[in-house]
Amino acid sequence: MEDKKNKVKFDIENGQAFFADEIGVIHNPMRIILDFRNITPRIDVRNQEYQPLVLRHNVVVMDPYSAKTLVDLLKKNLANYEKQFGKITKPDVLKKLEKANKTKRKKKKDTPSYFG
Repeated sequence: MEDKKNKVKFDIENGQAFFADEIGVIHNPMRIILDFRNITPRIDVRNQEYQPLVLRHNVVVMDPYSAKTLVDLLKKNLANYEKQFGKITKPDVLKKLEKANKTKRKKKKDTPSYFG
């Protein structure tokens, strides 16, 4: 006779893959909140004046110890990734964009700013 006392039946619900363009991180004394965001433009040929953006969030709430463990795991995995595939560098297109934005800010130096 089979011992059913020690058997557990459970289902695994796999979430959908989610590409994050941005991440926000906030905390309170008990939780670390990771807000993964995906921003997707929607093209509406009927309305040339207004083009909507769709913003989706996936939020992960962790206790501080688990968040620290996540950071350690990411560091180890990124080190292994770089060992296997080479150093991770900022894409050239981002460098170019940052340089262009920096130049624009210098030109607008006389413009008053509310943010200092």
